[in-house]
Amino acid sequence: MPRFLFCLLFFCLAMPMWSQPPTQEELEQRKAKIQLEIQEKEKLLQSVKSKEKSVVGQLLIQKEKIGLKEKLIRTTEKQTKLLSNDIYINQLKINQLNRDLEQLRKDYAEMILKSYKSRSEQSRAMFLLSSQNFLQAYKRAQYMKQYASYRKMQGEEIKGKTKQLEDYNVKIGAQKSEKEKLIAENEKEKQELVKEKQEQEKIANQIKKEKGKITAEIKKKQAETKKIDAQIKKMIRDAIVAANKKTAAANVKANPKITAAEKKAIESSTNIVLTPEGKLVSDNFKANKGRLPWPVEKGVVSLGYGNQPHPVFKTIEVHNSGIEISTESGASARAVFSGEVIQIQQVTPLKKAVLVRHGDFFTLYQNLSTVNVKPGDKVSAKEVLGKIRTDADGRTILKFVISQNSTYFNPTTWLSSR
Repeated sequence: MPRFLFCLLFFCLAMPMWSQPPTQEELEQRKAKIQLEIQEKEKLLQSVKSKEKSVVGQLLIQKEKIGLKEKLIRTTEKQTKLLSNDIYINQLKINQLNRDLEQLRKDYAEMILKSYKSRSEQSRAMFLLSSQNFLQAYKRAQYMKQYASYRKMQGEEIKGKTKQLEDYNVKIGAQKSEKEKLIAENEKEKQELVKEKQEQEKIANQIKKEKGKITAEIKKKQAETKKIDAQIKKMIRDAIVAANKKTAAANVKANPKITAAEKKAIESSTNIVLTPEGKLVSDNFKANKGRLPWPVEKGVVSLGYGNQPHPVFKTIEVHNSGIEISTESGASARAVFSGEVIQIQQVTPLKKAVLVRHGDFFTLYQNLSTVNVKPGDKVSAKEVLGKIRTDADGRTILKFVISQNSTYFNPTTWLSSR
């Protein structure tokens, strides 16, 4: 029981440390990051608008931009609240310092008055000479010495607290100015948000007018996506078969006693049979979950992973075996981890895909116009694999897939938060 109570006490004491609110510096960094994302969205939006073709693309980017604006407003509000709390605490300290100074000055004035009344050397000498014995005279001398020291100490304390008060007044003045600046900044962002929502409504109305045509385009794209997904699955299956055949051949060469049945078991496995080296690569890849670099230098997720309603027409369900990342025209795809290029696939006449193996994990980079690597190449993290294609709608989108054997994962949980 005592052990349980100790653990409970430790948990209660530790909770405030685990739930510490973000500091002003952390909020400022978060805000700078959001502002950068908004700039990237604006750049993408202008790129799409200049092509004057993809109204749906415009709406998707506009929605994401609005989401970022709202996030920015919430972050600035947190900054303002944090500043308000700091101002309140500093005002309490100023009030306490004023009360302390008032009392100190009052006590010091009374002391000065008493000192003035007994200021003559004669009265001090008489105070000592009137002692009944040497011990009493010594004590009186010590008292006079301590009294003088205390008077000096009080003067120093008044001086120190006055300096503290001045510092706090300067600090609170700066904080109030910063708060006013943040409030004005937030008001401006809110006004811009209203304009962004008006623009979103304008695009949405345009889409409603062309609903039939756009719905047909979406369904056509979905059919193409299913076809490409089937190709991706085949690429991964073929890669597993090829890897296992290679492993089986290497095992037979290293150990001629391996039976035909054992060799066949390796070759027919639906998962990659890892060598010790392959297991090390696989374990390293897995250990970096949540820390992998993005497959593009700049970009935002424009379509998430899995089954989901279409961002515009909620009655239409779309499936995505990976994520789609919108980036700027001319951008390159880059490897997220060291590995071996297994296949280069011509997915459509205009689109290429690169499959990279990391032990029993695969990463796939689809919608490339040109490729810089070939099968068998060893690549390192952030190495350029090829140029991402810009489609007829003016959008430059990389489809990125992560799987372990034939099991797909949501790539956003593997990539770093930047």
